[in-house]
Amino acid sequence: MPITQTREIAAASRLENVRYAIRDLACIADEVIKQGHKVLPLNVGDPNVFGFETPAHLVEAVYKAMRENKNGYAPSQGIKEALDAIRGEAARKGISNVQDVFVTTGVSETVDLCLTALLNPGEDLLTPCPDYPMYSAVLAKLGIPLNAYYLSEEDAWQPDLADLKKKISPRTRGIVLINPNNPTGSVCTRKMLEEVAELARRHNLVVFADEIYDKLILDDDEHIAFAAVAPDVPTVTFGGLSKNYLAPGWRIGWGIVSGDAAAVKPYCEGIHRLLRARLCANHPEQYAIKPALEGPQDHLPIVCQKLRSRRDLTVKTCNSIPRMSCVSPRGAFYAYPRIDIPEGDEVFVKELILQKHVMVVHGSGFGQKPSTKHFRIVFLPDEKTLAKAYAAIAELMKERYS
Repeated sequence: MPITQTREIAAASRLENVRYAIRDLACIADEVIKQGHKVLPLNVGDPNVFGFETPAHLVEAVYKAMRENKNGYAPSQGIKEALDAIRGEAARKGISNVQDVFVTTGVSETVDLCLTALLNPGEDLLTPCPDYPMYSAVLAKLGIPLNAYYLSEEDAWQPDLADLKKKISPRTRGIVLINPNNPTGSVCTRKMLEEVAELARRHNLVVFADEIYDKLILDDDEHIAFAAVAPDVPTVTFGGLSKNYLAPGWRIGWGIVSGDAAAVKPYCEGIHRLLRARLCANHPEQYAIKPALEGPQDHLPIVCQKLRSRRDLTVKTCNSIPRMSCVSPRGAFYAYPRIDIPEGDEVFVKELILQKHVMVVHGSGFGQKPSTKHFRIVFLPDEKTLAKAYAAIAELMKERYS
């Protein structure tokens, strides 16, 4: 047979804007590791890497389900006992007017399903800047242009309402509110939630309330669920086991749809079409949802105490380093320091890996206001490990920018 020339198989052009800065840096770290160095990964928010353990009663619940051969397909929406437990959790959070609940393969799938079910070509969605890059990645995959509203660093990273209002157009279908926020650790005030709710009412927008870190509050604040403030506004509240219950690898998340029943019915039907098309979320792990939400919560005070101490060290150290400042995070386990340097924050992050073997994530990977530069730190490690990492950051700042 004649030899034909092999032609390159190109990836879809819509993937050109798909980025995930948190893991994209791993390629650089791998090269450093190959040279015999150990890299400290302060880039991925995985509690289990740093000594936090999944509560034993959740592990036992999954193990029991596996022993009982609950290893086949689950219902597409999720198993009944999990759905009932999520509805109970919604009630405890003050969320009324619940119209639907479903279980997903992590909150990443919740985001993908819910955005896909809502957005048509030519429409857009308001996402925070900075934000968790999963949102921009899904929007890029869908071919939806990014419409980002700023968070105000001067106001403890609360949404900039003036900018949010300015970005709403007839094409806008919804608002993403990450609370507590990743990457800044900010927590919205009740007044802010009420203001966002009023905008959503006025413009008939769906609010995606990403509250995956809602139990990891580091000060004496109370986390307030958006849907509890605005029971009439069409809202999808995201939650899961990954962060609050220290089980990110199980990939168990969920969505809670609330608002007027007639208004959200066709949207819920769209979500369910997608749920059925992907069969189901992980089955045995769903049996941990009920014991997680209804069982002992003893781990939470211990986790929050550790995170509070590590947060305090992070903020104090960052604010003591020349050319660096940091707003104190109030939730989750991330800080988002600002750096005053003459080159891009991506250059700084790459040099930090190459020279000091510490891996953080450049702020441009999450989005930031023009002319500002940041990076995200995961402060999950113990204080001794963090102190060593921060000393390395201070050294690089002095050597490269003094």
